[in-house]
Amino acid sequence: MTNKEKYINCFVEALDVEPSEVEELQYQGVISWDSVGHMSLIAAIEDAFEITMDTDDIVDLSSYKKGIELLKKYQIEI
Repeated sequence: MTNKEKYINCFVEALDVEPSEVEELQYQGVISWDSVGHMSLIAAIEDAFEITMDTDDIVDLSSYKKGIELLKKYQIEI
């Protein structure tokens, strides 16, 4: 599984959305991406990539695209 597939899968599993919807997602853009869904998404990303995200990065993860930028800080290319 590629890093992109892992990343997309995090959104699909944590937010219960279709893979085709993921690339345009933004925080609170779907009902499931509320504060609880956000923490589920963070946990899924941390588990998938075996990282621990900084608090600032957790707060800053506001969209699919922003998450890709943030993961670069952890040497993860999507």
